[in-house]
Amino acid sequence: MPIQPATPQFAPDGTPTSSLFDDVYHSADGGLGQAQHVFLNGNGLPERWRGRDRFVIVETGFGLGLNFLATWAAWREDAARPRALHFISCELHPFRADDLARLHANWPELAPLAAQLRAQWPVPASGMHRLHLDGGRVFLTLYFGDVREGLAQLEASADAFFLDGFSPARNPVMWSARVFHLLSRLAAPGATLSTWSVAREVREGLRRARFAVEKAPGFGGKREMLRGAIHPEVRTRPPSPPPALRQAVIVGAGAAGTAVCERLCARGWEVDIIDSANGPGRGASGNHAGVLRPQPSFDDNRMSRITRAGALYGWRRIGEALASGAKLRAAACGVFHLARDTEQEMKMQAVVERLALPEELLRLADSAEASEIIGWRVPHGGWHFPSCGWVQPPSLCAANLAAFAERIRTHWLSPVAGIERREECWHALDADGRTIASAPVMILAAGTGLADFTQARNVPVLSARGQVSVLPAATGSAPRVVVCQGGYVTPEVDGLRCAGASFDVGDPDPAPRPTDQQANLAKLESILPGYTKSLDAASLGARVGFRPVSPDRLPLVGAVPPHDQSCHPGLYILSGFGARGLAWAALTGELLASRIEGEPLPLERELAEAMNPRRFFPDFCHF
Repeated sequence: MPIQPATPQFAPDGTPTSSLFDDVYHSADGGLGQAQHVFLNGNGLPERWRGRDRFVIVETGFGLGLNFLATWAAWREDAARPRALHFISCELHPFRADDLARLHANWPELAPLAAQLRAQWPVPASGMHRLHLDGGRVFLTLYFGDVREGLAQLEASADAFFLDGFSPARNPVMWSARVFHLLSRLAAPGATLSTWSVAREVREGLRRARFAVEKAPGFGGKREMLRGAIHPEVRTRPPSPPPALRQAVIVGAGAAGTAVCERLCARGWEVDIIDSANGPGRGASGNHAGVLRPQPSFDDNRMSRITRAGALYGWRRIGEALASGAKLRAAACGVFHLARDTEQEMKMQAVVERLALPEELLRLADSAEASEIIGWRVPHGGWHFPSCGWVQPPSLCAANLAAFAERIRTHWLSPVAGIERREECWHALDADGRTIASAPVMILAAGTGLADFTQARNVPVLSARGQVSVLPAATGSAPRVVVCQGGYVTPEVDGLRCAGASFDVGDPDPAPRPTDQQANLAKLESILPGYTKSLDAASLGARVGFRPVSPDRLPLVGAVPPHDQSCHPGLYILSGFGARGLAWAALTGELLASRIEGEPLPLERELAEAMNPRRFFPDFCHF
């Protein structure tokens, strides 16, 4: 669903208002005071979160973000705060970052936190967006879209609910029976709620959804507010207990393995990571440069939504890493996906119009504009992704491991011959049966080598051979952006550019082939007419990698399914990325870390389930 951003407007007294709903965003008596009195005090915070490992709050309207900022500030000031704070909020009409800056200026005491928030603020694209704040200890998950859809797609166990939104008379959807029953579905044992509204339909709707509610003194000029709790007889969603030992072994140090390693370490885990190569990013993740961008479709299918979510999250994480000084090679120089002909260009235009995504994410450019940006004349226009670009996969893998090096033990040149579980730990074994490393949790991120492990042999993973051609490139030479059309070509990166790539399922040949070099040059010529006339395929470099692919081309993210009546507690898979490893690695690493920790998931439940390995085993409903 296209997102229409909010536009700041103000009442005569300076209170922010919405022209769409003809209502105020907060009390005229003060937005921050309202947040503290109604939502924090109304839910017994900060007292209720003290001594907890994590605390989860679900909000029905993000607005200016004052409730979140007030909660974050209270969490920072509390010495007995939980290790992690999860704040999940839905917003149909989010502000843009520049507008938030203008609005947040009214609360200088929140300026440092508000600046952190705006630095990661996502583009107004529908779906879930996860932000990591305060050194990764505060998780803000935003759903841009209809609150009913967001709550229905949320996988979480909430300790508190902030019911905030425009008045029931102005925005009845926000206070509908469906919303209240969805909140009840998400409630953890003892979950509380609060809201400024005491409208009769709100009280009765919450009671019918099995919340016990009562009136309480309101804020400012409002005499009353509402607070309540889930009825003790309701079958609630108990939160998963935190792991007794935050220790894991990861087999595979490519984009997948290092991504989940970084996400676990950010949560305080100790990790052993094992690879048969002499360092990270030496296998399928070893190319000199690759493209990181969405994959739009007219029907906005699961593949498109997962890839868009992955690209947005991936670039946000890359931006954070670069800002922290990580030695990561990446540039959001822009990506063009050019049309083959006029008919396809018209179809691409229809996709842009239907999705109506922000122009900084996706727009249509004609051939003249595309030629100017690329630096090479092209006969057709196509999709322009201005905020995307290229990433050097080995540097990304290395940066993932460097982020928490003190929590990671690396085991290079250590082929894993098998794994076994004994004494409640998983052991990675060498060819002589000796333990390389062991931990209660093991993650198989070994790419196409997944089939080598007996416990995961029934998981369908295919091997796709990919040969990339490496061309010499002068600084500033064309193309100046990544260009795609059946294949891809990157800008100059350290005197080289990549072009390709082949994708041959079931082909085990590890040696570069002249025929594939010629095929890559043919793709390049189709992308940039006249570009290859001075290139000799025999003189170009090449690299071959083997990418793991699932039958439906979606990733495999989750617990290893049981087989032969055997269960494998603590054993997980992260694989099946195919040609989209850069777009999926960061987000799926966060998804798997969230699942292992029992936390709220970072994207819609439908999309998370579409990547669960159990989708290939319908006879099993629980793992």
